[in-house]
Amino acid sequence: MNQSSNRQIIAMGGGGFSEEPDNPLLDLYVLQQSIASHPKVCFLPTASGDSDGYAVSFYQAFGRYNCKASHLSFFRPHTADIEDFICSQDIIYVGGGNTKSMLAIWREWGMDQILRKAYQHGVILSGISAGAICWFGQGATDSVFKKVSAISALGILEGSFCPHFEAAPLRQEAFPRMIKTGEMKPGYAVDNSAALHFKNEELDKIVCSVKGRQVQYFNSDGTIQKLTASYLGDICTPLCRGDGK
Repeated sequence: MNQSSNRQIIAMGGGGFSEEPDNPLLDLYVLQQSIASHPKVCFLPTASGDSDGYAVSFYQAFGRYNCKASHLSFFRPHTADIEDFICSQDIIYVGGGNTKSMLAIWREWGMDQILRKAYQHGVILSGISAGAICWFGQGATDSVFKKVSAISALGILEGSFCPHFEAAPLRQEAFPRMIKTGEMKPGYAVDNSAALHFKNEELDKIVCSVKGRQVQYFNSDGTIQKLTASYLGDICTPLCRGDGK
């Protein structure tokens, strides 16, 4: 299999159409990374139990943009050839919800391997919260009620990921503790409205849709690196800001 030299993953700590419906900066940034003039974007609402309302919100948001929006439900799949459908997309956008349940469903359907194949062929992978954790080796998840725990994910990217960091005291306590004890590998704690953009498995940019949001990298020895996020309102083209065609 030929490997694309333009492999991209955009992992959002929070934000996007479902959490910031009046702030399109992150979603438009994701769209802008495709070289397609009218990119095909598939939404995976698996972590929400394939919520109809979540899918409707996706179509309402992305229907305003120059793209072809679709979604895939594993409870009501619209195709028998899921691999062909996923690999024909330009962008995959994974929604938030229960990471543990989402990964279990994906593995049962072979979606974990399909997503890896799509990524190797140059399909952009993106997502929020559970949809960001999934790309890493490990993540800090609250899939179990009132508990933040470590979960093994797809491992396309090394290390670990924790979303919603500034807004979740349980995560603020659990994530650095699990890294220090060796339960989790070192990794990124990402605030709502901030995102990591990886190219060919290397961190390329850190962006945010709200000024002042942060990303921190926690090392196993307890040290912390504070990483600067660029505000998208300052660096994006008119298209990315939503005020151009």
